[in-house]
Amino acid sequence: MAKADSKANAQEMTVEERLKALYDLQSVESSIDKIRTLRGELPLEVQDLEDEVEGLETRLGNLDGEVKNLNDAILSKKNEIKEADLLIKKYEAQQGNVRNNREFDSLSKEIEFQKLEIELCEKRIKEFTAELKNKKELGESSKTLIEDRKADLEAKQKELEEIVGETQVEEERLIEKSDKILNTIPERLQVAFKRIRKNARNGLAVVTVERDACGGCFNKIPPQRQMDIASRKKIIVCEYCGRILVDSAIGGEDE
Repeated sequence: MAKADSKANAQEMTVEERLKALYDLQSVESSIDKIRTLRGELPLEVQDLEDEVEGLETRLGNLDGEVKNLNDAILSKKNEIKEADLLIKKYEAQQGNVRNNREFDSLSKEIEFQKLEIELCEKRIKEFTAELKNKKELGESSKTLIEDRKADLEAKQKELEEIVGETQVEEERLIEKSDKILNTIPERLQVAFKRIRKNARNGLAVVTVERDACGGCFNKIPPQRQMDIASRKKIIVCEYCGRILVDSAIGGEDE
């Protein structure tokens, strides 16, 4: 019954009342859009920061693994040097008990080979140590960056929570107000409003005439057409963009 009464009241509205209702509806819908836009950007920022922190932590984990491998490699080379030293001492001791020059020369070659192995190990240790230093420095800078990004993330999450908390009630209030206004408007105008709003830039279906131009597409409006708009005797749309046009004074009037 209430819905039927709303339809009846909508049909009884004057053109001026319909225009005012459409303008008010657009104002409410624009306010809802602003809330959703504000809230819509923050979750993306939060998600980007979460992804960045996760990526940095993965990178740090990989660096830690590389540092461990380098330390293991250095230790391995040091052990190889110890083994080579032991072999050199063993071969040198054996040289004192050789029976001929051929055995002496063979042991001398083994000693020379082990010395070359030691030189190679020392070279590798030097390379690994330099690389280890770089990895550790990169790890420290990564830790600092992670802490900075976590601080940014915490701030953004807090901001998002506050905005959601603050705007949710306001959004619900505006949606209720929008539905209330919408129910006062004839159904064909409701359909037209939604269609224009869906296709229009920034969701503007109803715009005022500002400086002799459409407030949506900014094309000039002829003086006679402006007079027709100001008279509020019929609903006029912009011939360029299709938006519903109202005079600028309509927004300052009491409902």
